[in-house]
Amino acid sequence: MIENVPLGAIFIIGALFVPFLKGKIKSSYILFLPVLAFITLLNMPDGTHWVFGFLDYNLILVRVDKLSRLFGYIFIIWAFLALLYSIHLKDKVQQTAALIYSGSALGIVFSGDLFSLYIFWEVLAISSTMLIWARRGRESIRAGFRYLLVHAVGGLSLLAGIVIYVAETGSPEFGYIGLSGVASYLIFLGFCLNTAVIPLHFWVPDAYPEATVEGAIFLSVFTTKTGVYVLARTFPGTELLAWLGAIMTAFPIFYAVISNDIRRVLAYSLLNQVGFMVCGIGLGTALAINGAVSHAFCNILFEGLLFMATGAVLYMTGKSNCTDLGGLYKTMPITCGLCLIGALSIGGFPLFSGFISESMTITASAKESLPIMWFILQFSAVGVLHHASIKIPFFTFFSEDSGIRTEEPPFNMLLAMSIAAFLSIFIGIYPDVLYRILPYPVDYEPYTLDHVIGKLQLLFFGVLAFCLLIFSGYYPPEKRTINLDMDWLLYRKPVQYGLPALQFIFGGIASIMGRIFTESAPRVLANFVSNPRPKTDRLLSPMGVSVLTAIAFISILSAVFFLL
Repeated sequence: MIENVPLGAIFIIGALFVPFLKGKIKSSYILFLPVLAFITLLNMPDGTHWVFGFLDYNLILVRVDKLSRLFGYIFIIWAFLALLYSIHLKDKVQQTAALIYSGSALGIVFSGDLFSLYIFWEVLAISSTMLIWARRGRESIRAGFRYLLVHAVGGLSLLAGIVIYVAETGSPEFGYIGLSGVASYLIFLGFCLNTAVIPLHFWVPDAYPEATVEGAIFLSVFTTKTGVYVLARTFPGTELLAWLGAIMTAFPIFYAVISNDIRRVLAYSLLNQVGFMVCGIGLGTALAINGAVSHAFCNILFEGLLFMATGAVLYMTGKSNCTDLGGLYKTMPITCGLCLIGALSIGGFPLFSGFISESMTITASAKESLPIMWFILQFSAVGVLHHASIKIPFFTFFSEDSGIRTEEPPFNMLLAMSIAAFLSIFIGIYPDVLYRILPYPVDYEPYTLDHVIGKLQLLFFGVLAFCLLIFSGYYPPEKRTINLDMDWLLYRKPVQYGLPALQFIFGGIASIMGRIFTESAPRVLANFVSNPRPKTDRLLSPMGVSVLTAIAFISILSAVFFLL
């Protein structure tokens, strides 16, 4: 029966046939896979499917409920749009990796046990790395290795937490865990790293701008949003998450304003938006959880649309720095218009999808009587206007003419962007379409007079502030610079300078030990065997006994240390 097929398997197994197909057959086949997955999900009843016995546990490959179904819908929709956007590619490696990446994200969403989740988790990390390496440049290769190493650390933390958790509870069920012990903290750390929760966010602006044009479209969605999903499943109502999420909404704004690469600006914008989701999960109320997952749904569409628009600019011009662009509205008017729709959506303008989702989390913080958190979220909601709603379209399309004359991207790119733009407007006008599939019943009306007027006031004052800063010359100028984030402090520079130092230290120790065991020790042993009496007398002296006792004591301590 079609409703019993694991959705992730449709993509992952389907990806294996891509290298053997060509031309229109390959393109049609690739687009057919998400359509088949969507039809499968529509016909799949709630409950558990594909349950297997493994040792003393049950592995559940498919667990369908409201939360997994909502993420399944948007992941499949975005997989279709991203595949349509990149259908002109002749790079089969990239298309295969993209399908496996999409399938592993769906595998995580529908996993019912922690062991199955972990398997898909690792496949997600490896396949997403391929989309960075596929650019085949020096910086992309290095960024891909850093990305893979960071996620390897997260995966090891997750695995250790799962092993300890299952040993303690006797169950691998993928459900609510909460922060209550070593296992939960290890799992929490692994999930937070994939979600890019501050201060573990550094891999997003480091790796995403180095991916291929098409690869960044996939990366902008699946890794961080699967992190949002697993946190919503396992750690709702965790106060620490609420405050980390609130800080996460504000912190990236300052980096986004001073970044020059438009895709790096969007990477920081992505962190800002995920912060709203993480904060909602941490608050844990029905309204907050609904706000978090609905914002994830909407953000995938409008943030992805912005990545598509900037990717189209990079694809047609070969440039992605604000200092190299400008005036493109003349030759790329359709792309410009679609980019503006994404910008208005992420800014939370009424009648666009961001307005009906972002405000739910802000309202939830107010209802929980958290004025500081509410203020941070309001500040961040206006701050995103500067770097995503204004900066990206302004410096890309409307600032001083760069002299670049190009044309619109291929039709498939424009079609994918147009569908994402349409859905962003449609959901903004008819929010009940989304509200009906949220995990909890929705008692929230976004289009009240107070809310609309209050939001418009904030937005218009934000636009006014941007204009005043630009015309007065106080807006931070675009410069060809590299902004140092926490990755430079945590592993880039420490590894760069630490590895040679460690190599020198341990190389010296190895050299000394080599001389002892290959030269000195054999010579001493040979002398002892040839004439043992004098040596034995020395060993039996008070000094000799003391030395032997010290060596034995140190050896025992070393053995105990390594055993522990």
